[in-house]
Amino acid sequence: MSELSIIQGPYFQDILGQPQALQDTLRGLDTSKPLNRLVTRLRRGSYQRIVLTGMGGSFHALCPATLELVDHGFNAIRVETSELVHYQNRFLDSRSLIIVVSQSGESAEVVRLLQRNRSRADLIAVTNSPDSTLARCADAVMRTLAGEEFSVSCKTYVAGLMALKWLADVLCGKDLQRTRQKLAKAVSAARIYLSLWESHTRALMSKLESARLVFLVGRGASLAAACAGALIIKESVRLPAEGMSSAAFRHGPFEMLDRNAFVFVLAGDSKTVELNRKLLRDIRSQDASAEMVEQSVGAGPFKLPATPRDVCAIVEILPVQMATLALAGLAGREPGRFRLLSKVTTTE
Repeated sequence: MSELSIIQGPYFQDILGQPQALQDTLRGLDTSKPLNRLVTRLRRGSYQRIVLTGMGGSFHALCPATLELVDHGFNAIRVETSELVHYQNRFLDSRSLIIVVSQSGESAEVVRLLQRNRSRADLIAVTNSPDSTLARCADAVMRTLAGEEFSVSCKTYVAGLMALKWLADVLCGKDLQRTRQKLAKAVSAARIYLSLWESHTRALMSKLESARLVFLVGRGASLAAACAGALIIKESVRLPAEGMSSAAFRHGPFEMLDRNAFVFVLAGDSKTVELNRKLLRDIRSQDASAEMVEQSVGAGPFKLPATPRDVCAIVEILPVQMATLALAGLAGREPGRFRLLSKVTTTE
């Protein structure tokens, strides 16, 4: 383990702290009076649309909840906060229910959104900071209990996904006891997977030794891990990485495949898993390396413990986090220590 000591800084500790962050967040999930008031308005037809917004990993984490709301029949749209503020601000009116995700509640784009919300669209905040500007201005608050975080979003990302799953099920009128049971299984799956962090990291170091470019592809709810995963690779180890849909990968990026490219293919649910398997075969036929991230009884860094499909997005990011440790180990540097960034983005 001594040769892995360089990766065992604060970011590494945050990664291993995710099961506890998830457990604490699960314990704190509830339905407040302010939230119930907005749910009543939603069911009476007071809103024409639900707008889900955030930046960076918070934005990508909105993907599963957006799809669930659409599948339930709501007019739900996902928009980056910067775009909502400057180009789609017509949505900021009383006919919209706005869901804003921000771990700090103080990022520049979120603060600007609160300033622009003059028409007083009702707003639900999902945040790790209950005393933030966002929490103070929101009509209802869903709090994550991820605790302090050093740099790259890991605890706050998975805790945000958990809170968003709960919120989506509240809005859709689902059985919350069953939701809680599913989320508890996601906590157990994360704990099991991360208990093997050393063997996962070593296996990934072997797999990624020649990687100079990383792609992450998936469909549906798996786009959360694909896009957020690319983001954390770039900011934690400064390696070029791109996340996109499996279909979009065939429209241009496929041409970049060679022996220095590595592709994470997220299996996703049964609707499109066979399409993803075909893509995996096609990538390998081009002398590029690719692995499928999927639920399986097998061992290894790409195999996830069994988890209910509609909460699998919470654990799909874990192999990518292990990859950041492996890539940092190969480069001989500590992952997640920012050189140019700060934890909270204060400039638009």
